[in-house]
Amino acid sequence: MASPPESRPALGLRERKKAKTRAAIQQHALRLFAEQGFYETTVDQIAEAAEISPSTFFRYFATKEAVALSDEYDALLIDAMRAQPPGLTPITAMRAAIADVWGQLDPEDWNQERARHRLIFSVPELRAAMLDELARTIGLIAQVVAEREKLPADDFAIRVLAGALVGALTSTTWDLGTALDKEYFEIADHTLAMLEQGLPFSRRTPPA
Repeated sequence: MASPPESRPALGLRERKKAKTRAAIQQHALRLFAEQGFYETTVDQIAEAAEISPSTFFRYFATKEAVALSDEYDALLIDAMRAQPPGLTPITAMRAAIADVWGQLDPEDWNQERARHRLIFSVPELRAAMLDELARTIGLIAQVVAEREKLPADDFAIRVLAGALVGALTSTTWDLGTALDKEYFEIADHTLAMLEQGLPFSRRTPPA
């Protein structure tokens, strides 16, 4: 599991137990989804596999769909952005944050993310729900950029920048959902580098 940025306070025993239970529920859910299908897997089956009650499941995840869509990386990226030196531009800070967080993933983390993304891309309801997740991510990035730039959280330019960051990453990495690996990180970084350079574009002469 990726380690949290150093700026994040260490979790207490209770929080660590909750995080461990949440991770176990998701791991068992993803395994069952892969083995028998998303629609065929019930909350009761996930709870049984995780050795918890269904009511405990719902204390961690509101729905079965939430198990597939949930991850810790948005929060880690926001923390990592906040920890970057104040002189960095927002895009440079995001590139450094991605390197800090994604660079710490071990093979097991990558395998779980591959499974999760493969599931999301294969289930129409989950693909549609990703729009809400993207909107939430834009809001989180806008908030931390506003903090770093000492601007109001509802600043229009900040919102546009946050949308550009998420949109650029989504447009170039969407098709890599089933192939998450080092290439994913390299393409994400290259995408942000292009955005930072003002999206240089050279019009090509159409073939004769």
